Amino acid sequence: MPGPAAGTAHAATTTDVVCLGESMVTFLPSQPGRLADVPSFGRGIGGAESNVACALAAAGHRAAWVGRVGADGFGDHLVETIAGYGVDTSAVRRDPGRPTGIYFRTATDRGAGAHEVAYYRAGSAASAMSPSNVPYGEVFAGRILHLSGITAALSGDCLALLRELTAERPGRPLVSFDVNHRPHLWRGGDASVLLELARRSDLVFVGEDEAEEAWGIVGAEAIRAALPEPAVVVVKRGSAGATVFSGLRPGPRSSNAGGAEDAAAGTGSGDTVTHVPALHVDVVAAVGAGDAFAAGFLSATLRGLPVRDRVRHGHLMAAAVLTVPGDLTEPPARDHADRLAALDDGAWGRLRLGPGWTAADRAPEEVRTS
Repeated sequence: MPGPAAGTAHAATTTDVVCLGESMVTFLPSQPGRLADVPSFGRGIGGAESNVACALAAAGHRAAWVGRVGADGFGDHLVETIAGYGVDTSAVRRDPGRPTGIYFRTATDRGAGAHEVAYYRAGSAASAMSPSNVPYGEVFAGRILHLSGITAALSGDCLALLRELTAERPGRPLVSFDVNHRPHLWRGGDASVLLELARRSDLVFVGEDEAEEAWGIVGAEAIRAALPEPAVVVVKRGSAGATVFSGLRPGPRSSNAGGAEDAAAGTGSGDTVTHVPALHVDVVAAVGAGDAFAAGFLSATLRGLPVRDRVRHGHLMAAAVLTVPGDLTEPPARDHADRLAALDDGAWGRLRLGPGWTAADRAPEEVRTS
């Protein structure tokens, strides 16, 4: 099976982050209720990796999305919409024999018992991604390559592709991996493979809840113990915030990420542990918040900001999405986000963000406090 040759990555990159994975057309309900009762749906897009690419591009970074869509109208819509955010979609491949995936969801939160999602992705173009049909030159062209566990669950070929992309090789970009455990995708499968892929990565995002559900691992420290190799492990703890373990880990890592690699690595042989509380947010819809958090953290990593500020930018980007109905929104202006990220701990803890908080003319003291 053909794969990337050593040294495939470009010596001088023009892209900050390349995101590879599935994207689908999503149909959002016009009103709350069961799928059987919703009379109409509005069309949007949804996909963990394309969400990250769109958020990064909207935040001023050079982002690219690599994926596979059908040669159909839904594929046209996906590519055109993602490109509309400023994302480079030139490496997206069209599959003439397989359709673009679509899904429908209810208006309730994903974690709620009444939440329904109907996926139509079996046999999709995205599920046909494999080591033999991905443009490796474009995939390895960025400072960071961002992947997620959703891709690994789509098919055996997709899993083989992620194993290929996370393999150590000279010139490999910094590999960012969001575990993104989706239980319905692993029915009958072995989600422990996500632990394998995470251990092969440089920067890992994982929720405490999904680590327990997928691997039976409980607690941030135990998660880090199970992931000794990545330079940075970001453990998302819901309303409790996020804990970051950062340090130089044993084992060789080769990367052309430049400053991004330096920002992701620690400065000693042991871990630095950083905990950052979550924000108080008036939530409109929770879908897409995890992707936005990853985008905010990666954006701050590319800028070489301290770990605390990287987490705070993740929280702020997530808050922007949490206060709108869909998966994507315009992030706060960089100087606005920087002002909020620089608040002292007391002021940060008093912030309460609701719909409209990202308006460029809002100063930190004008953001509603609890």
